[in-house]
Amino acid sequence: MRLSFTSRPPSLIVSASPGNLVAEGNLKRFLTLIGLELTPHHHREKLISGLGGFAGIAVVMATTAMLVDHSAVMPVVASLGASAVLLFAAPHGPLSQPWALVMGHLLSAVIGVTCARQIDNAPVAGAASVGLAITAMYYARCIHPPGGATALTAVLGGESLRRLGYSYVLIPVALNVGLILLVAVLFNWLFTWRRYPAALAAHKPEQSVVQREDWAHALREIGSLADVSEDDLAELHHLAVQHARHRHLSRRDGRTQSRPTPSALTR
Repeated sequence: MRLSFTSRPPSLIVSASPGNLVAEGNLKRFLTLIGLELTPHHHREKLISGLGGFAGIAVVMATTAMLVDHSAVMPVVASLGASAVLLFAAPHGPLSQPWALVMGHLLSAVIGVTCARQIDNAPVAGAASVGLAITAMYYARCIHPPGGATALTAVLGGESLRRLGYSYVLIPVALNVGLILLVAVLFNWLFTWRRYPAALAAHKPEQSVVQREDWAHALREIGSLADVSEDDLAELHHLAVQHARHRHLSRRDGRTQSRPTPSALTR
C-alpha cells in the first residue's frame, strides 16, 4: 500500500542533499552494527550509577579486608566489580536481579572449585569452569556474566584460593555477594525510579498524550526529507487512536460475552 500526502507546509520539511542522506544512513547502520547505544541518558543518571558502584565496592573491600586474608580474596572482589556495573548502571535489567546475582556467583563458585580440584591441566580447568558455569546458569535461569569470572578465579586464583576448597563458595564469594546486594538495595532505594529489585520499581505505565506539536517536532527530528505534513500526521494519529479504541472495546466485549452470567451459574 502506498501512502501519498499532498499537503506539505514548507516549515515542516527538512531538506538534505542525497549525499548527506546516504552518509547519514551508512553512519547509523554502522553504529547499530557495533552496538553503540544512541539513546541519551541524563548526566544525573550517569553520576548516580558511578557513585553506586563506588559505594558497593568500597563496602565489599572494607568488610572483606577485616574478615579474611586480604591478598587471597582480591581476585574475587575484582569479579564483583563487574556485578557492580550491572547493579548500579542497569538495576532493572534481568541479568542484575537478585536471583541472577546470588545464584550466578554461587553456582559458578562451586563449579570453579570442582574443576580446580578435578582437572590438573590449568587451561583446560579454566575453560571447563567457564563453559560449565554458563551452562549451569542457563539451566538455573540465573545468567549473570560476572559468574564466569568467579568460576575462573577459583581455578587461576593461586594457591591461597585453592587451599580454601569449597569454603571459597561461602567466604569470600557468598559474603561479597551478600554485601553488594545489600548496598544495591539500600542505595537504589534512595531514588524512586531506580529501586532494586526491579519489582519494587514496577508501576503502571503512563499514557502519554501526543499532540500536534509533538508530531511536528518528531518530523523535524527525522533529519532528512520527509514527505509528510503536520496535517497528514494529525490525521494518521486520529485514525490510529480510533482503531486502537475500537480494538480495545472489541476485546473487552469479547471477554464480557464469554464470561458466564450469574443466572447461568445457578442453573
